[in-house]
Amino acid sequence: MEAKRVALLTEVKKKKKDEAEIKKMMQHTFSIRRQEVLQEPAIAEFLDRWPALFDVCEINFEFMRLTTVPLTSKFLGELDRHSGKLIEIFNAKGGAAGRKISAIMGQMNNNEDINVRRDCVMSCLSIYLNEDLDTLVKEYVDIESREAEEEMAGKTMGIYKVLSEDHGQGDGRFTDVCVVLEGVEVLHNLQNVTHAFVMLYGLIYALNLSYPKSLKCTFEVYQKILMDLETEIAPVIWLAIMNLYSPYPFFSHRVTTQRYVKIIS
Repeated sequence: MEAKRVALLTEVKKKKKDEAEIKKMMQHTFSIRRQEVLQEPAIAEFLDRWPALFDVCEINFEFMRLTTVPLTSKFLGELDRHSGKLIEIFNAKGGAAGRKISAIMGQMNNNEDINVRRDCVMSCLSIYLNEDLDTLVKEYVDIESREAEEEMAGKTMGIYKVLSEDHGQGDGRFTDVCVVLEGVEVLHNLQNVTHAFVMLYGLIYALNLSYPKSLKCTFEVYQKILMDLETEIAPVIWLAIMNLYSPYPFFSHRVTTQRYVKIIS
């Protein structure tokens, strides 16, 4: 198996990669890769040994191997399907959280970009759950790139979006969006913040990581509502889900106090 891993590493380093061959080799080395993941290696070390995994396509393939569920299409499709109902609920929210939600939803005015809509809905969902995506997502302009690099080095998990100096706010496009794990930039040049969240979600499964503590409720709602993956959820989170979707008949699972998401190994 080690010989197959080394052969895969050689293929990945080629200037002209054979993507089909890489996918095939990743499939053949899946079992040994999962064994390594369960040993909880440092991200930098794992990236050196399995660079092919840290790719948008391969994250989707790995998630499918683990769950049999398509990652990106399922996540975005369900997010879009539920957005109308969620926006209705968010608009009815009062208090400080309601004011914050209103400010975010204002970015959608006169803007039909689906990515802006998705980013707004995801931000508002976390606020509704008394969490905040800003604990994970940071924004910089190009002139602050050095500051961003320094902050990234100290981050266990984060998403960074970079704007050019003359870039307009809130239009859903950035010069760069990247994902950081244990101070290592593992993905960059992503399409938008929502795409970065989808990839981070896939990496959490692929690397057997826990959800970020500051957004545990948000990620468990992603898992239950968007991805429809089985999980045992703490009662307080279950009540939040029921509050969001009380008119919906598809919540009939039992409530437990399991602390962490169950990852298929």
